[in-house]
This record gives sequence, structure tokens and C-alpha cells, in this order.
Amino acid sequence: MSRIAIYMAISEVNMIRYSIAETKNRLPAVVKEVEEQGAIEITRRGKPVAVILSLHEYERLKREKTFWSAYQRFRRRVDLEEVDIDPDEVFTDVRDRTSGREVAL
Repeated sequence: MSRIAIYMAISEVNMIRYSIAETKNRLPAVVKEVEEQGAIEITRRGKPVAVILSLHEYERLKREKTFWSAYQRFRRRVDLEEVDIDPDEVFTDVRDRTSGREVAL
């Protein structure tokens, strides 16, 4: 599950919801509410179709990277030999090398 999906799942419990029509009719108040209280869900005929986030929250989520990019950033900053970490030793047993389950076609 991505960080955004996790964030949405956690936030969904307390998330304020407005229909598209309600949002249109009171957009300035809705934007102020987003700035003060967090994300707001927009619905069409009772079904969620969009989420309004504050600019701060949007930028934070946009910065989120994959594990690989975070690992590469870490490797650029830290010389593993200086901290006595052997990447070959650390990652030796990380991946399951079995062929997996049998599948009948």
C-alpha cells in the first residue's frame, strides 16, 4: 500500500465530505477549512471522486519517494565502508529465491 493510500485510509475516518455542488457554492469557506482542518473529500451522487488538500500537504506527499530512491539518496550521503556495512552481506537473504507455488494451467 502506498503512503498516499495509507494516509487516505487513516484520514478517511475523520474526513469531512462535501458534494460537488456544496463545494462550488462555498469554495472560499471550503478552502479555509482545508487549510485549518486538513483534507476534504468531494463526492458526486454520494460517491467519493476527489480530495482537496492544503498546498503544504500536497507538497509533502509529492516529495514522497520509493524505497529505491531513498536508498540511493542514503548511499550518496553515507559511505557504507566508513560505517562498516557490507551491502552484499546485508542483502544476502532479503529476497526469497524459491520458485514459488506450483500453478496448474
